[in-house]
Amino acid sequence: MAVLGDEDRRAAEAIMARYPDGRARSAVLPLLYLMQSVEGSVTQDGLREVAELLGIRTAEVEAVASFYTMLRLRPTGTHVISVCTNLSCALRGAGDVFDAALEATGVEHGQETSTDGAFTIHEEECLGACDAAPVAQIDFANHDRVTPERMAELVEAVRSGEVPEPSRGRAPKDFRHASRVLAGVPGGSGSERVSASGSPPGAGVPGGSGSERVSASGSPPGDGAEEPA
Repeated sequence: MAVLGDEDRRAAEAIMARYPDGRARSAVLPLLYLMQSVEGSVTQDGLREVAELLGIRTAEVEAVASFYTMLRLRPTGTHVISVCTNLSCALRGAGDVFDAALEATGVEHGQETSTDGAFTIHEEECLGACDAAPVAQIDFANHDRVTPERMAELVEAVRSGEVPEPSRGRAPKDFRHASRVLAGVPGGSGSERVSASGSPPGAGVPGGSGSERVSASGSPPGDGAEEPA
């Protein structure tokens, strides 16, 4: 079953056109983000469709998708909260922050997603911002030096329909929106910025406004607006 409709199919073709002839398979990551933005996760149908677009095997696409924790291969909530529990964050109380996220969202230990489908809680190996430990992300937007109390406040804000201001840049409205911005296709607000690593974003987003930017391992450097020679 096809995942992409006509408009998104054209977006997929534009993504592949960013890369030189014979290098279209380099588009695998942004195409996976595009699939995720449509379905809320990367399904088997999505994996197969990316493989068909690129002319490669589904197993090759799945090998990429299963490597990156930002690509979800399981049913996922409207919002994804990731809590880093690696050494720097752990020493500064990340375990308590993770527990607070579970409690505030109603996710049981050993589970990932709340029964209402609003939240997925993910224990992240590292978010690459040790100087700001403990760090958490909401839909890939970083929040620095998060306490258990602050985590409860963030969850409550999201439940009430707010988009909490992250520590840098601007936050996407939800997980699908974040995935679409990371794919580098239209769909974000004019000034949207998403940094997958929590660092100041770099590469421009084709199809968006001039100020819309994205930092993601699946996006090529530069503004991406012109096909390489």
